[in-house]
Amino acid sequence: MSRAQISALVFGVGGFGALVAATASNEWKVTTRASSVITATWVYQGLWMNCAGNALGSFHCRPHFTIFKVEGYIQACRGLMIAAVSLGFFGSIFALFGMKCTKVGGSDKAKAKIACLAGIVFILSGLCSMTGCSLYANKITTEFFDPHYVEQKMVYTYNGATSVMSSRTKYHGGEGDFKTTNPSKQFDKNAYV
Repeated sequence: MSRAQISALVFGVGGFGALVAATASNEWKVTTRASSVITATWVYQGLWMNCAGNALGSFHCRPHFTIFKVEGYIQACRGLMIAAVSLGFFGSIFALFGMKCTKVGGSDKAKAKIACLAGIVFILSGLCSMTGCSLYANKITTEFFDPHYVEQKMVYTYNGATSVMSSRTKYHGGEGDFKTTNPSKQFDKNAYV
């Protein structure tokens, strides 16, 4: 039984570490604009700052200085991820005190209640983080498939915190507006079904 508790604690603390890394990551949304290898640029957008880099090695980050200029879904994701990190921290502490191999926590009956509380707190932390990531991914997906939203189109990049799609916009000079190429048939509205 002690081996199962130790492995559960390791997985719980590992999940908490991954949650902290995902919350602090700047790769929630990756935008790629490349007309050639030399002029390739990338824009990384996260919950806390936006970064831009190019193929020549230049990389610059700009933090979100105020919460009033940040869009509502990013604020909601921030709140959910902070709640998930807080719950994960307390779940880790409760799990450590609820293990049978520790001397802290009282009798075995009290330790069982503390371990059960730790499990509930870990489940709530997972639900908060899953909701935050799903909200962000839903917003990106909705913008990508919206034909009237021209800022994002055409390139998928599967990296970053939520493995969401990236975007590409082409400007065809002379006409004064943005035009995007049509997506291939494999990425139509039923691509995620």
